[in-house]
Amino acid sequence: MPTETELQLLFAELNNFYFNGETPVCRIRYNARFSNSAGRITYSTKPVLIELSAKHFRDHPEALRETLLHEMIHAWLYDRTGDTGHGADFRKKMAECGLTSIYHDLGNVKPFNESAKRYILRCEHCALEILRRRLPRAAMSCGRCSKQGYDPRFPLTLLEVTETRELGVTVPRAAFKSQR
Repeated sequence: MPTETELQLLFAELNNFYFNGETPVCRIRYNARFSNSAGRITYSTKPVLIELSAKHFRDHPEALRETLLHEMIHAWLYDRTGDTGHGADFRKKMAECGLTSIYHDLGNVKPFNESAKRYILRCEHCALEILRRRLPRAAMSCGRCSKQGYDPRFPLTLLEVTETRELGVTVPRAAFKSQR
């Protein structure tokens, strides 16, 4: 997989070949958190940020070039017209670049190092349970019971899930009832 420096060189090569050097300067980096998106562009940063999924391209390095080119079309169009979508202008430039679809078929990927920690926030008043991967940063109250923001009368109890084990595959309710 190319380093981020090599990605910048690939960007320059693609920019010269497909855009006559007219794509604005972009910062390119990998984002290890992506699991269902192969790439993303963020316009609010200077320079514009293109992020690519390290997990997807670890298994499908051949798709990296097309994904980078896809995000470059976004940057090029945004610089020229302010357009951020996949409209007619985007599809026209895509065809000029030899791309055929706005979607990738790389599927979803599992995290590199999936955390086993999970937390449940439970309202003792209405029994609402919320599953979270991270600890909350501040005290929280139940959104069902306290409609106006934090309310100390409806605190959420924090539970840590300490064990997970596979129970099998899910089955329709009718099949489950017939097994009893």
